[in-house]
Amino acid sequence: MDLTGFAEREPGVWTDEQGLVLSVHFFGLVPDLPASLDEPDRLRHGLALSAARAGGGLIEAVLGEVDTLPGVRQLIKIPRPNGYGLVFIGSWTVPRAGCSTVVKVQAAEGPVTGAREAVVLGRLDPSQYFIPHPYGPDIAGGLPYHVADHEQWDAQFPDHPLTRVRAALERITPTLALHEGFKALPPFSSRSHPETQRSGSGARRRWFRRQGQ
Repeated sequence: MDLTGFAEREPGVWTDEQGLVLSVHFFGLVPDLPASLDEPDRLRHGLALSAARAGGGLIEAVLGEVDTLPGVRQLIKIPRPNGYGLVFIGSWTVPRAGCSTVVKVQAAEGPVTGAREAVVLGRLDPSQYFIPHPYGPDIAGGLPYHVADHEQWDAQFPDHPLTRVRAALERITPTLALHEGFKALPPFSSRSHPETQRSGSGARRRWFRRQGQ
């Protein structure tokens, strides 16, 4: 992958001068995604429930490809551990039948928090700002879903951590190259893991609370 602007901090973890953290994770376990990639509505719903139950919020989940393999791209926000503000995480999860690879980019808010949200809220009626989660009306708890996280506002907040995470993931994605042995593994399906049969089981591996936050 393209590591322009990043310096290696430890094996599998890189940082840039603006505080972005890029990391690659391999899980040698059956993926515990809430549904297969050919069930997008059920998958998004389960991912949103999982993030909310963990105290965070799923901003978006989009299906796509990484080096010709199907995967799911997520943008998540979580409370900053032991501090104020939020951590924004963008990732690709590429599942196979018995394992998965996750590429993650994240950045945290600095001393000033909530500026993006305050500006956007000031321009809209509150009824237009806080809206039901698009992946299901039953998704509650965790961090609220609102329109200030939408991509349309990124250009007005180029230094915001969400903007930088979204842009970095978009730049890196076309350069990602997976190991040929990994690509040759059987694909993931809802039958790969018994837990995925239960609606809303979520991604219990909680990779979004791993190192570098």
